[in-house]
Amino acid sequence: MRLPQHERISILLALFAGAGTVFAFAPFAFSFLPVLTLGALFFLWHSASPAAAACTGFAFGAGLFGAGVSWVYVALNTFGGMPALLAAIGTAGFCAYLALFPAAAGWAATRWTAPGGWPRMLTAAAAWPLTEWARSFLFSGFPWLGVGYAQLPRTGPGVLAGYAPVGGVWLVSLAVSIMAAVLAYAAHALAATPATPATPATPASQSRRPIVIAAAIALLVAGGGAALQGIAWTAPSGAPLTVSLVQGNVTQDLKFDASFRDDTFRRYITMARASRGRLVVLPESALPAFADEVPDAVFRELRQVANARNGAVLTGVFTTEPPLAGAPSPRYYNSVVSLDAGEPQRYRKRHLVPFGETIPLEPIVGWFMRSVLAIPLANQSAGDDRQPAFALVGQKVAVNICYEDVFGPDIRSQATEATLLVNVTNDAWYAHSLAAEQHNQIAAMRALETGRPLLRATNTGITSAIDHDGREMARLPWFTRDTLEVTVTGRQGITPYVRWGDALPVAVGLALFCTGLGCARWRRAAAAG
Repeated sequence: MRLPQHERISILLALFAGAGTVFAFAPFAFSFLPVLTLGALFFLWHSASPAAAACTGFAFGAGLFGAGVSWVYVALNTFGGMPALLAAIGTAGFCAYLALFPAAAGWAATRWTAPGGWPRMLTAAAAWPLTEWARSFLFSGFPWLGVGYAQLPRTGPGVLAGYAPVGGVWLVSLAVSIMAAVLAYAAHALAATPATPATPATPASQSRRPIVIAAAIALLVAGGGAALQGIAWTAPSGAPLTVSLVQGNVTQDLKFDASFRDDTFRRYITMARASRGRLVVLPESALPAFADEVPDAVFRELRQVANARNGAVLTGVFTTEPPLAGAPSPRYYNSVVSLDAGEPQRYRKRHLVPFGETIPLEPIVGWFMRSVLAIPLANQSAGDDRQPAFALVGQKVAVNICYEDVFGPDIRSQATEATLLVNVTNDAWYAHSLAAEQHNQIAAMRALETGRPLLRATNTGITSAIDHDGREMARLPWFTRDTLEVTVTGRQGITPYVRWGDALPVAVGLALFCTGLGCARWRRAAAAG
């Protein structure tokens, strides 16, 4: 069935608006852009049918994720060895799946509300962050490119980021979507004004009322975020600590090459010796082997570095456990271990990357994934949900590995007892794409939500130090071999987000959505009566 011309134009506009939204995120950082692009999408939903709203929502999502996360192709094809056609199909299918969430938001916003009224804009403002939240946990979750993240550029948090310590990134997304909804509502009222000139029955002041109300709501939302930024949610803990974040720059094609392994060991020992921090952090799988395969001399020399400065070294390495009863092979874990004067402490990655570190429905699709992907250690075991923070150098250090820092609830559960957050990462899988910049921005949101510094040691970049307020203190250039030397102070105290998690934005979003539906129903009843 051929769509009417106006619907084709709406879909095209939504597609371009979604693609343009990518420029709101790192490294471009036009933070206010989602208010405009989401506002354009909500304007299209203002008078659309549920089916048309779902189509434009899908088009927006296709543009956003097609432009913003197509770097998945690099991991599948360039480093995963998947044939180009299969990698392209897999990437397109993944982006199409993600686009279903904006489609669902459009359908939900318009299904039970009449065209043209403010209740529809209220439901749209609520539906958007609720579907972002759902995307963060369904089928393991993928919360990438939530519009709230755009409010935290490298230059410092925008006013709407003030909501992050209270309700996390989804409360920031709710603030963005409210701003977008009132913009769309005001634009619709402004567009309708020439068609309904002022009369004694409808004076000019009444025709301007929607615009005045929209401006007042926008100022209230922005003012609330600015006021919240003035609150110190956490306090310093302990003396300042010197930290060395080591970026070894071992390219992905060499990382797991057995013939290059000894060179990798020497590289990290040399860089650790040359560093100056009491806490030295090496990247994810910096020692690219199982712990029992790493020469004892490597661990001994790294421990000597730590002991010489009364400090500690953290390094990524794979660890193993015997197989479970009836299982054919041992369990292996992506881990971080501490090396210092005390007993080694260990953290095992809990939230694994589907098809990269774990294979969903392995008995059914495992044979296929292993035949088309050349990703090493692609069926790992997950660590325990509750793992204590490391007691190191006078601080309580909560460690997380790579992809885990994109999940606020995971980091929140660690932050209660921690004074510092440490993330070790290997984003070399995505080469010179947007992935590393976007990942670093997401990590900054975790620091702001929890009110704790977050230190990131990565293989090829972006290695960075992020303060408790989400501001990036320093970083290393991409794809260089270097060590980032910083001084940080741990923090203690509980932000509202650490205490309540996502409960607040979900509750507020559902309340606004139900309010919009209730008002829409009341207006229909009043019109019928």
